[in-house]
Amino acid sequence: MKYIVKSEKTMGQAFLDLQETIKANGFGVLHTYDLKSTLKSKGIDLPQECQILEICNPKQAAAVLAEDMSLNMALPCRISIWQEGGITQIGMIPPKAMLESLSNSPVLHKIAAEVEEKMKIMIDTAK
Repeated sequence: MKYIVKSEKTMGQAFLDLQETIKANGFGVLHTYDLKSTLKSKGIDLPQECQILEICNPKQAAAVLAEDMSLNMALPCRISIWQEGGITQIGMIPPKAMLESLSNSPVLHKIAAEVEEKMKIMIDTAK
């Protein structure tokens, strides 16, 4: 239940490219977490770099919440960029599988499939 691609880009370049393709696909970045810096401020040394981007398409989010307000707990979507073994990786938990595990609504399954397709495009474009 993970979608991960490897990139030959640096973390920084992949991060910039991902931000551009997120906007180009009708989504916005709500927040970015620098996991290494956050943990360092708590006294924990994480050896790998890791950036987590919370992203959202407002129309899709509104449609999900109109169908089932409790799914606010599954929003926003997240895409992560990290290094493992010196290789930059970009990944996500696919929304379709996640929402299918939380709801039987065909409306939500359709929305999640659309969002997942866009997210895969974003990740594949940024790699």
